[in-house]
Amino acid sequence: MGTIRVVVADDHPVVRSGLKLVLELEDDIEVIAEAGDTDATLRAVLGHKPDVLVLDLSMPGTRTSLDALPMVRERCPQTATVVLTMQKDPEYARRSLRAGALGYVLKDGADAELVEAVRRAAAGDTYLNPTLGAKLASTPEETGAPPDGLSGRELEVLRLIALGYTNAEIGEQLFLSVRTVETHRAHVQQKVGRSTRAELVRYALDHRLLDTD
Repeated sequence: MGTIRVVVADDHPVVRSGLKLVLELEDDIEVIAEAGDTDATLRAVLGHKPDVLVLDLSMPGTRTSLDALPMVRERCPQTATVVLTMQKDPEYARRSLRAGALGYVLKDGADAELVEAVRRAAAGDTYLNPTLGAKLASTPEETGAPPDGLSGRELEVLRLIALGYTNAEIGEQLFLSVRTVETHRAHVQQKVGRSTRAELVRYALDHRLLDTD
């Protein structure tokens, strides 16, 4: 992948300047536009068609940031969104992922975490703040029948894949060997008919496998 083109959206100019500085210290990232409300954000995304949108979750405008997320996905599907927020409640992360975000980063970690989230989103992968990811991954299984005949363990593995965990990290979370994780992952890929991480992420989001409702 070449240079990752980014639009930064936050209603505080000082925050935008700081985010731009952090991102442009990286050789492979370029901030091509900034926005201070959701309306300007949508105009910037449609006008520039960036690879990644970094979006503050609490933006002013005629629509909320959560309302803007599915609009970005629909009108500019090549743009991946990373949400940046102070909200540590896992429910906000779940809503953001459900609305179309691929990344969820807390502002107090907006340096190395943000850079990693932008890179993962540009590649079609998810990134979630590790603490929030652990909370979402440990949610109870749905009471209905699992989709495509997935077992409970396969659902756990799929959830963790969708949250951006590597095979080794999944093994640590579930107390499994990497080989066992690879076996579960192969079974998941076969059952759902998806092979790449990006396809598995979209499958998990489409089937609302990160919900706890």
